[in-house]
Amino acid sequence: MKGFILHIQPVRDEDCIVRILSFDRVASYYRFYGARHSVIALGFLIDFEVEGEDGKFLPRLRGVSHIGFDWLKSNAKVLIWHQFIRALSIHLKDVEEIDAFYYNLLLKSAQKMNRQNPKRVLCEIYLELLEYEGRIYHDDNCYICQNRLGYQVSLMQSFKLTHPECIFSAHIHKKSILEAFESKSTIHMDDIEVDYLFSVIQRGL
Repeated sequence: MKGFILHIQPVRDEDCIVRILSFDRVASYYRFYGARHSVIALGFLIDFEVEGEDGKFLPRLRGVSHIGFDWLKSNAKVLIWHQFIRALSIHLKDVEEIDAFYYNLLLKSAQKMNRQNPKRVLCEIYLELLEYEGRIYHDDNCYICQNRLGYQVSLMQSFKLTHPECIFSAHIHKKSILEAFESKSTIHMDDIEVDYLFSVIQRGL
């Protein structure tokens, strides 16, 4: 079985509870002496076996091996990846059974991180996630005051559009974010706009 580590909770001694997003589920597993093993790290894609799924206690993680990516050698990329994984873990907090979309989306983004700007990769997969969950903001009115939006807009969590003065925030051209909603791409945006999008993602998915 393969999956991405969404969260690691230390428990007694050097053991830990590891929450993993796999192809069709989000589940927690007990890992003895997990703190000693470098393969147990936030955001890692691992291959693993499970033992004791029918017992009274948490199933145990066994036979763990790390499936690596070259970009993991870059501390800057790893930091950005961790920020997104933490936000995704909170977003999927109460989920157990899950569509393959989420695993495939993470796998696709991890593969792209080798050759593309990591913030652009993660902003683009977030746009895909919003569309999949039916949360793209299509209203031409401000989410706060409900008055018509102008040429410049600010973004709330989930990329909801508002007037900049309604939330006292930085702003972006409305045309630019609407094009991103349509294309699921940031190719038309400059780095400052992408940084702004990623700062919104960091507030929560």
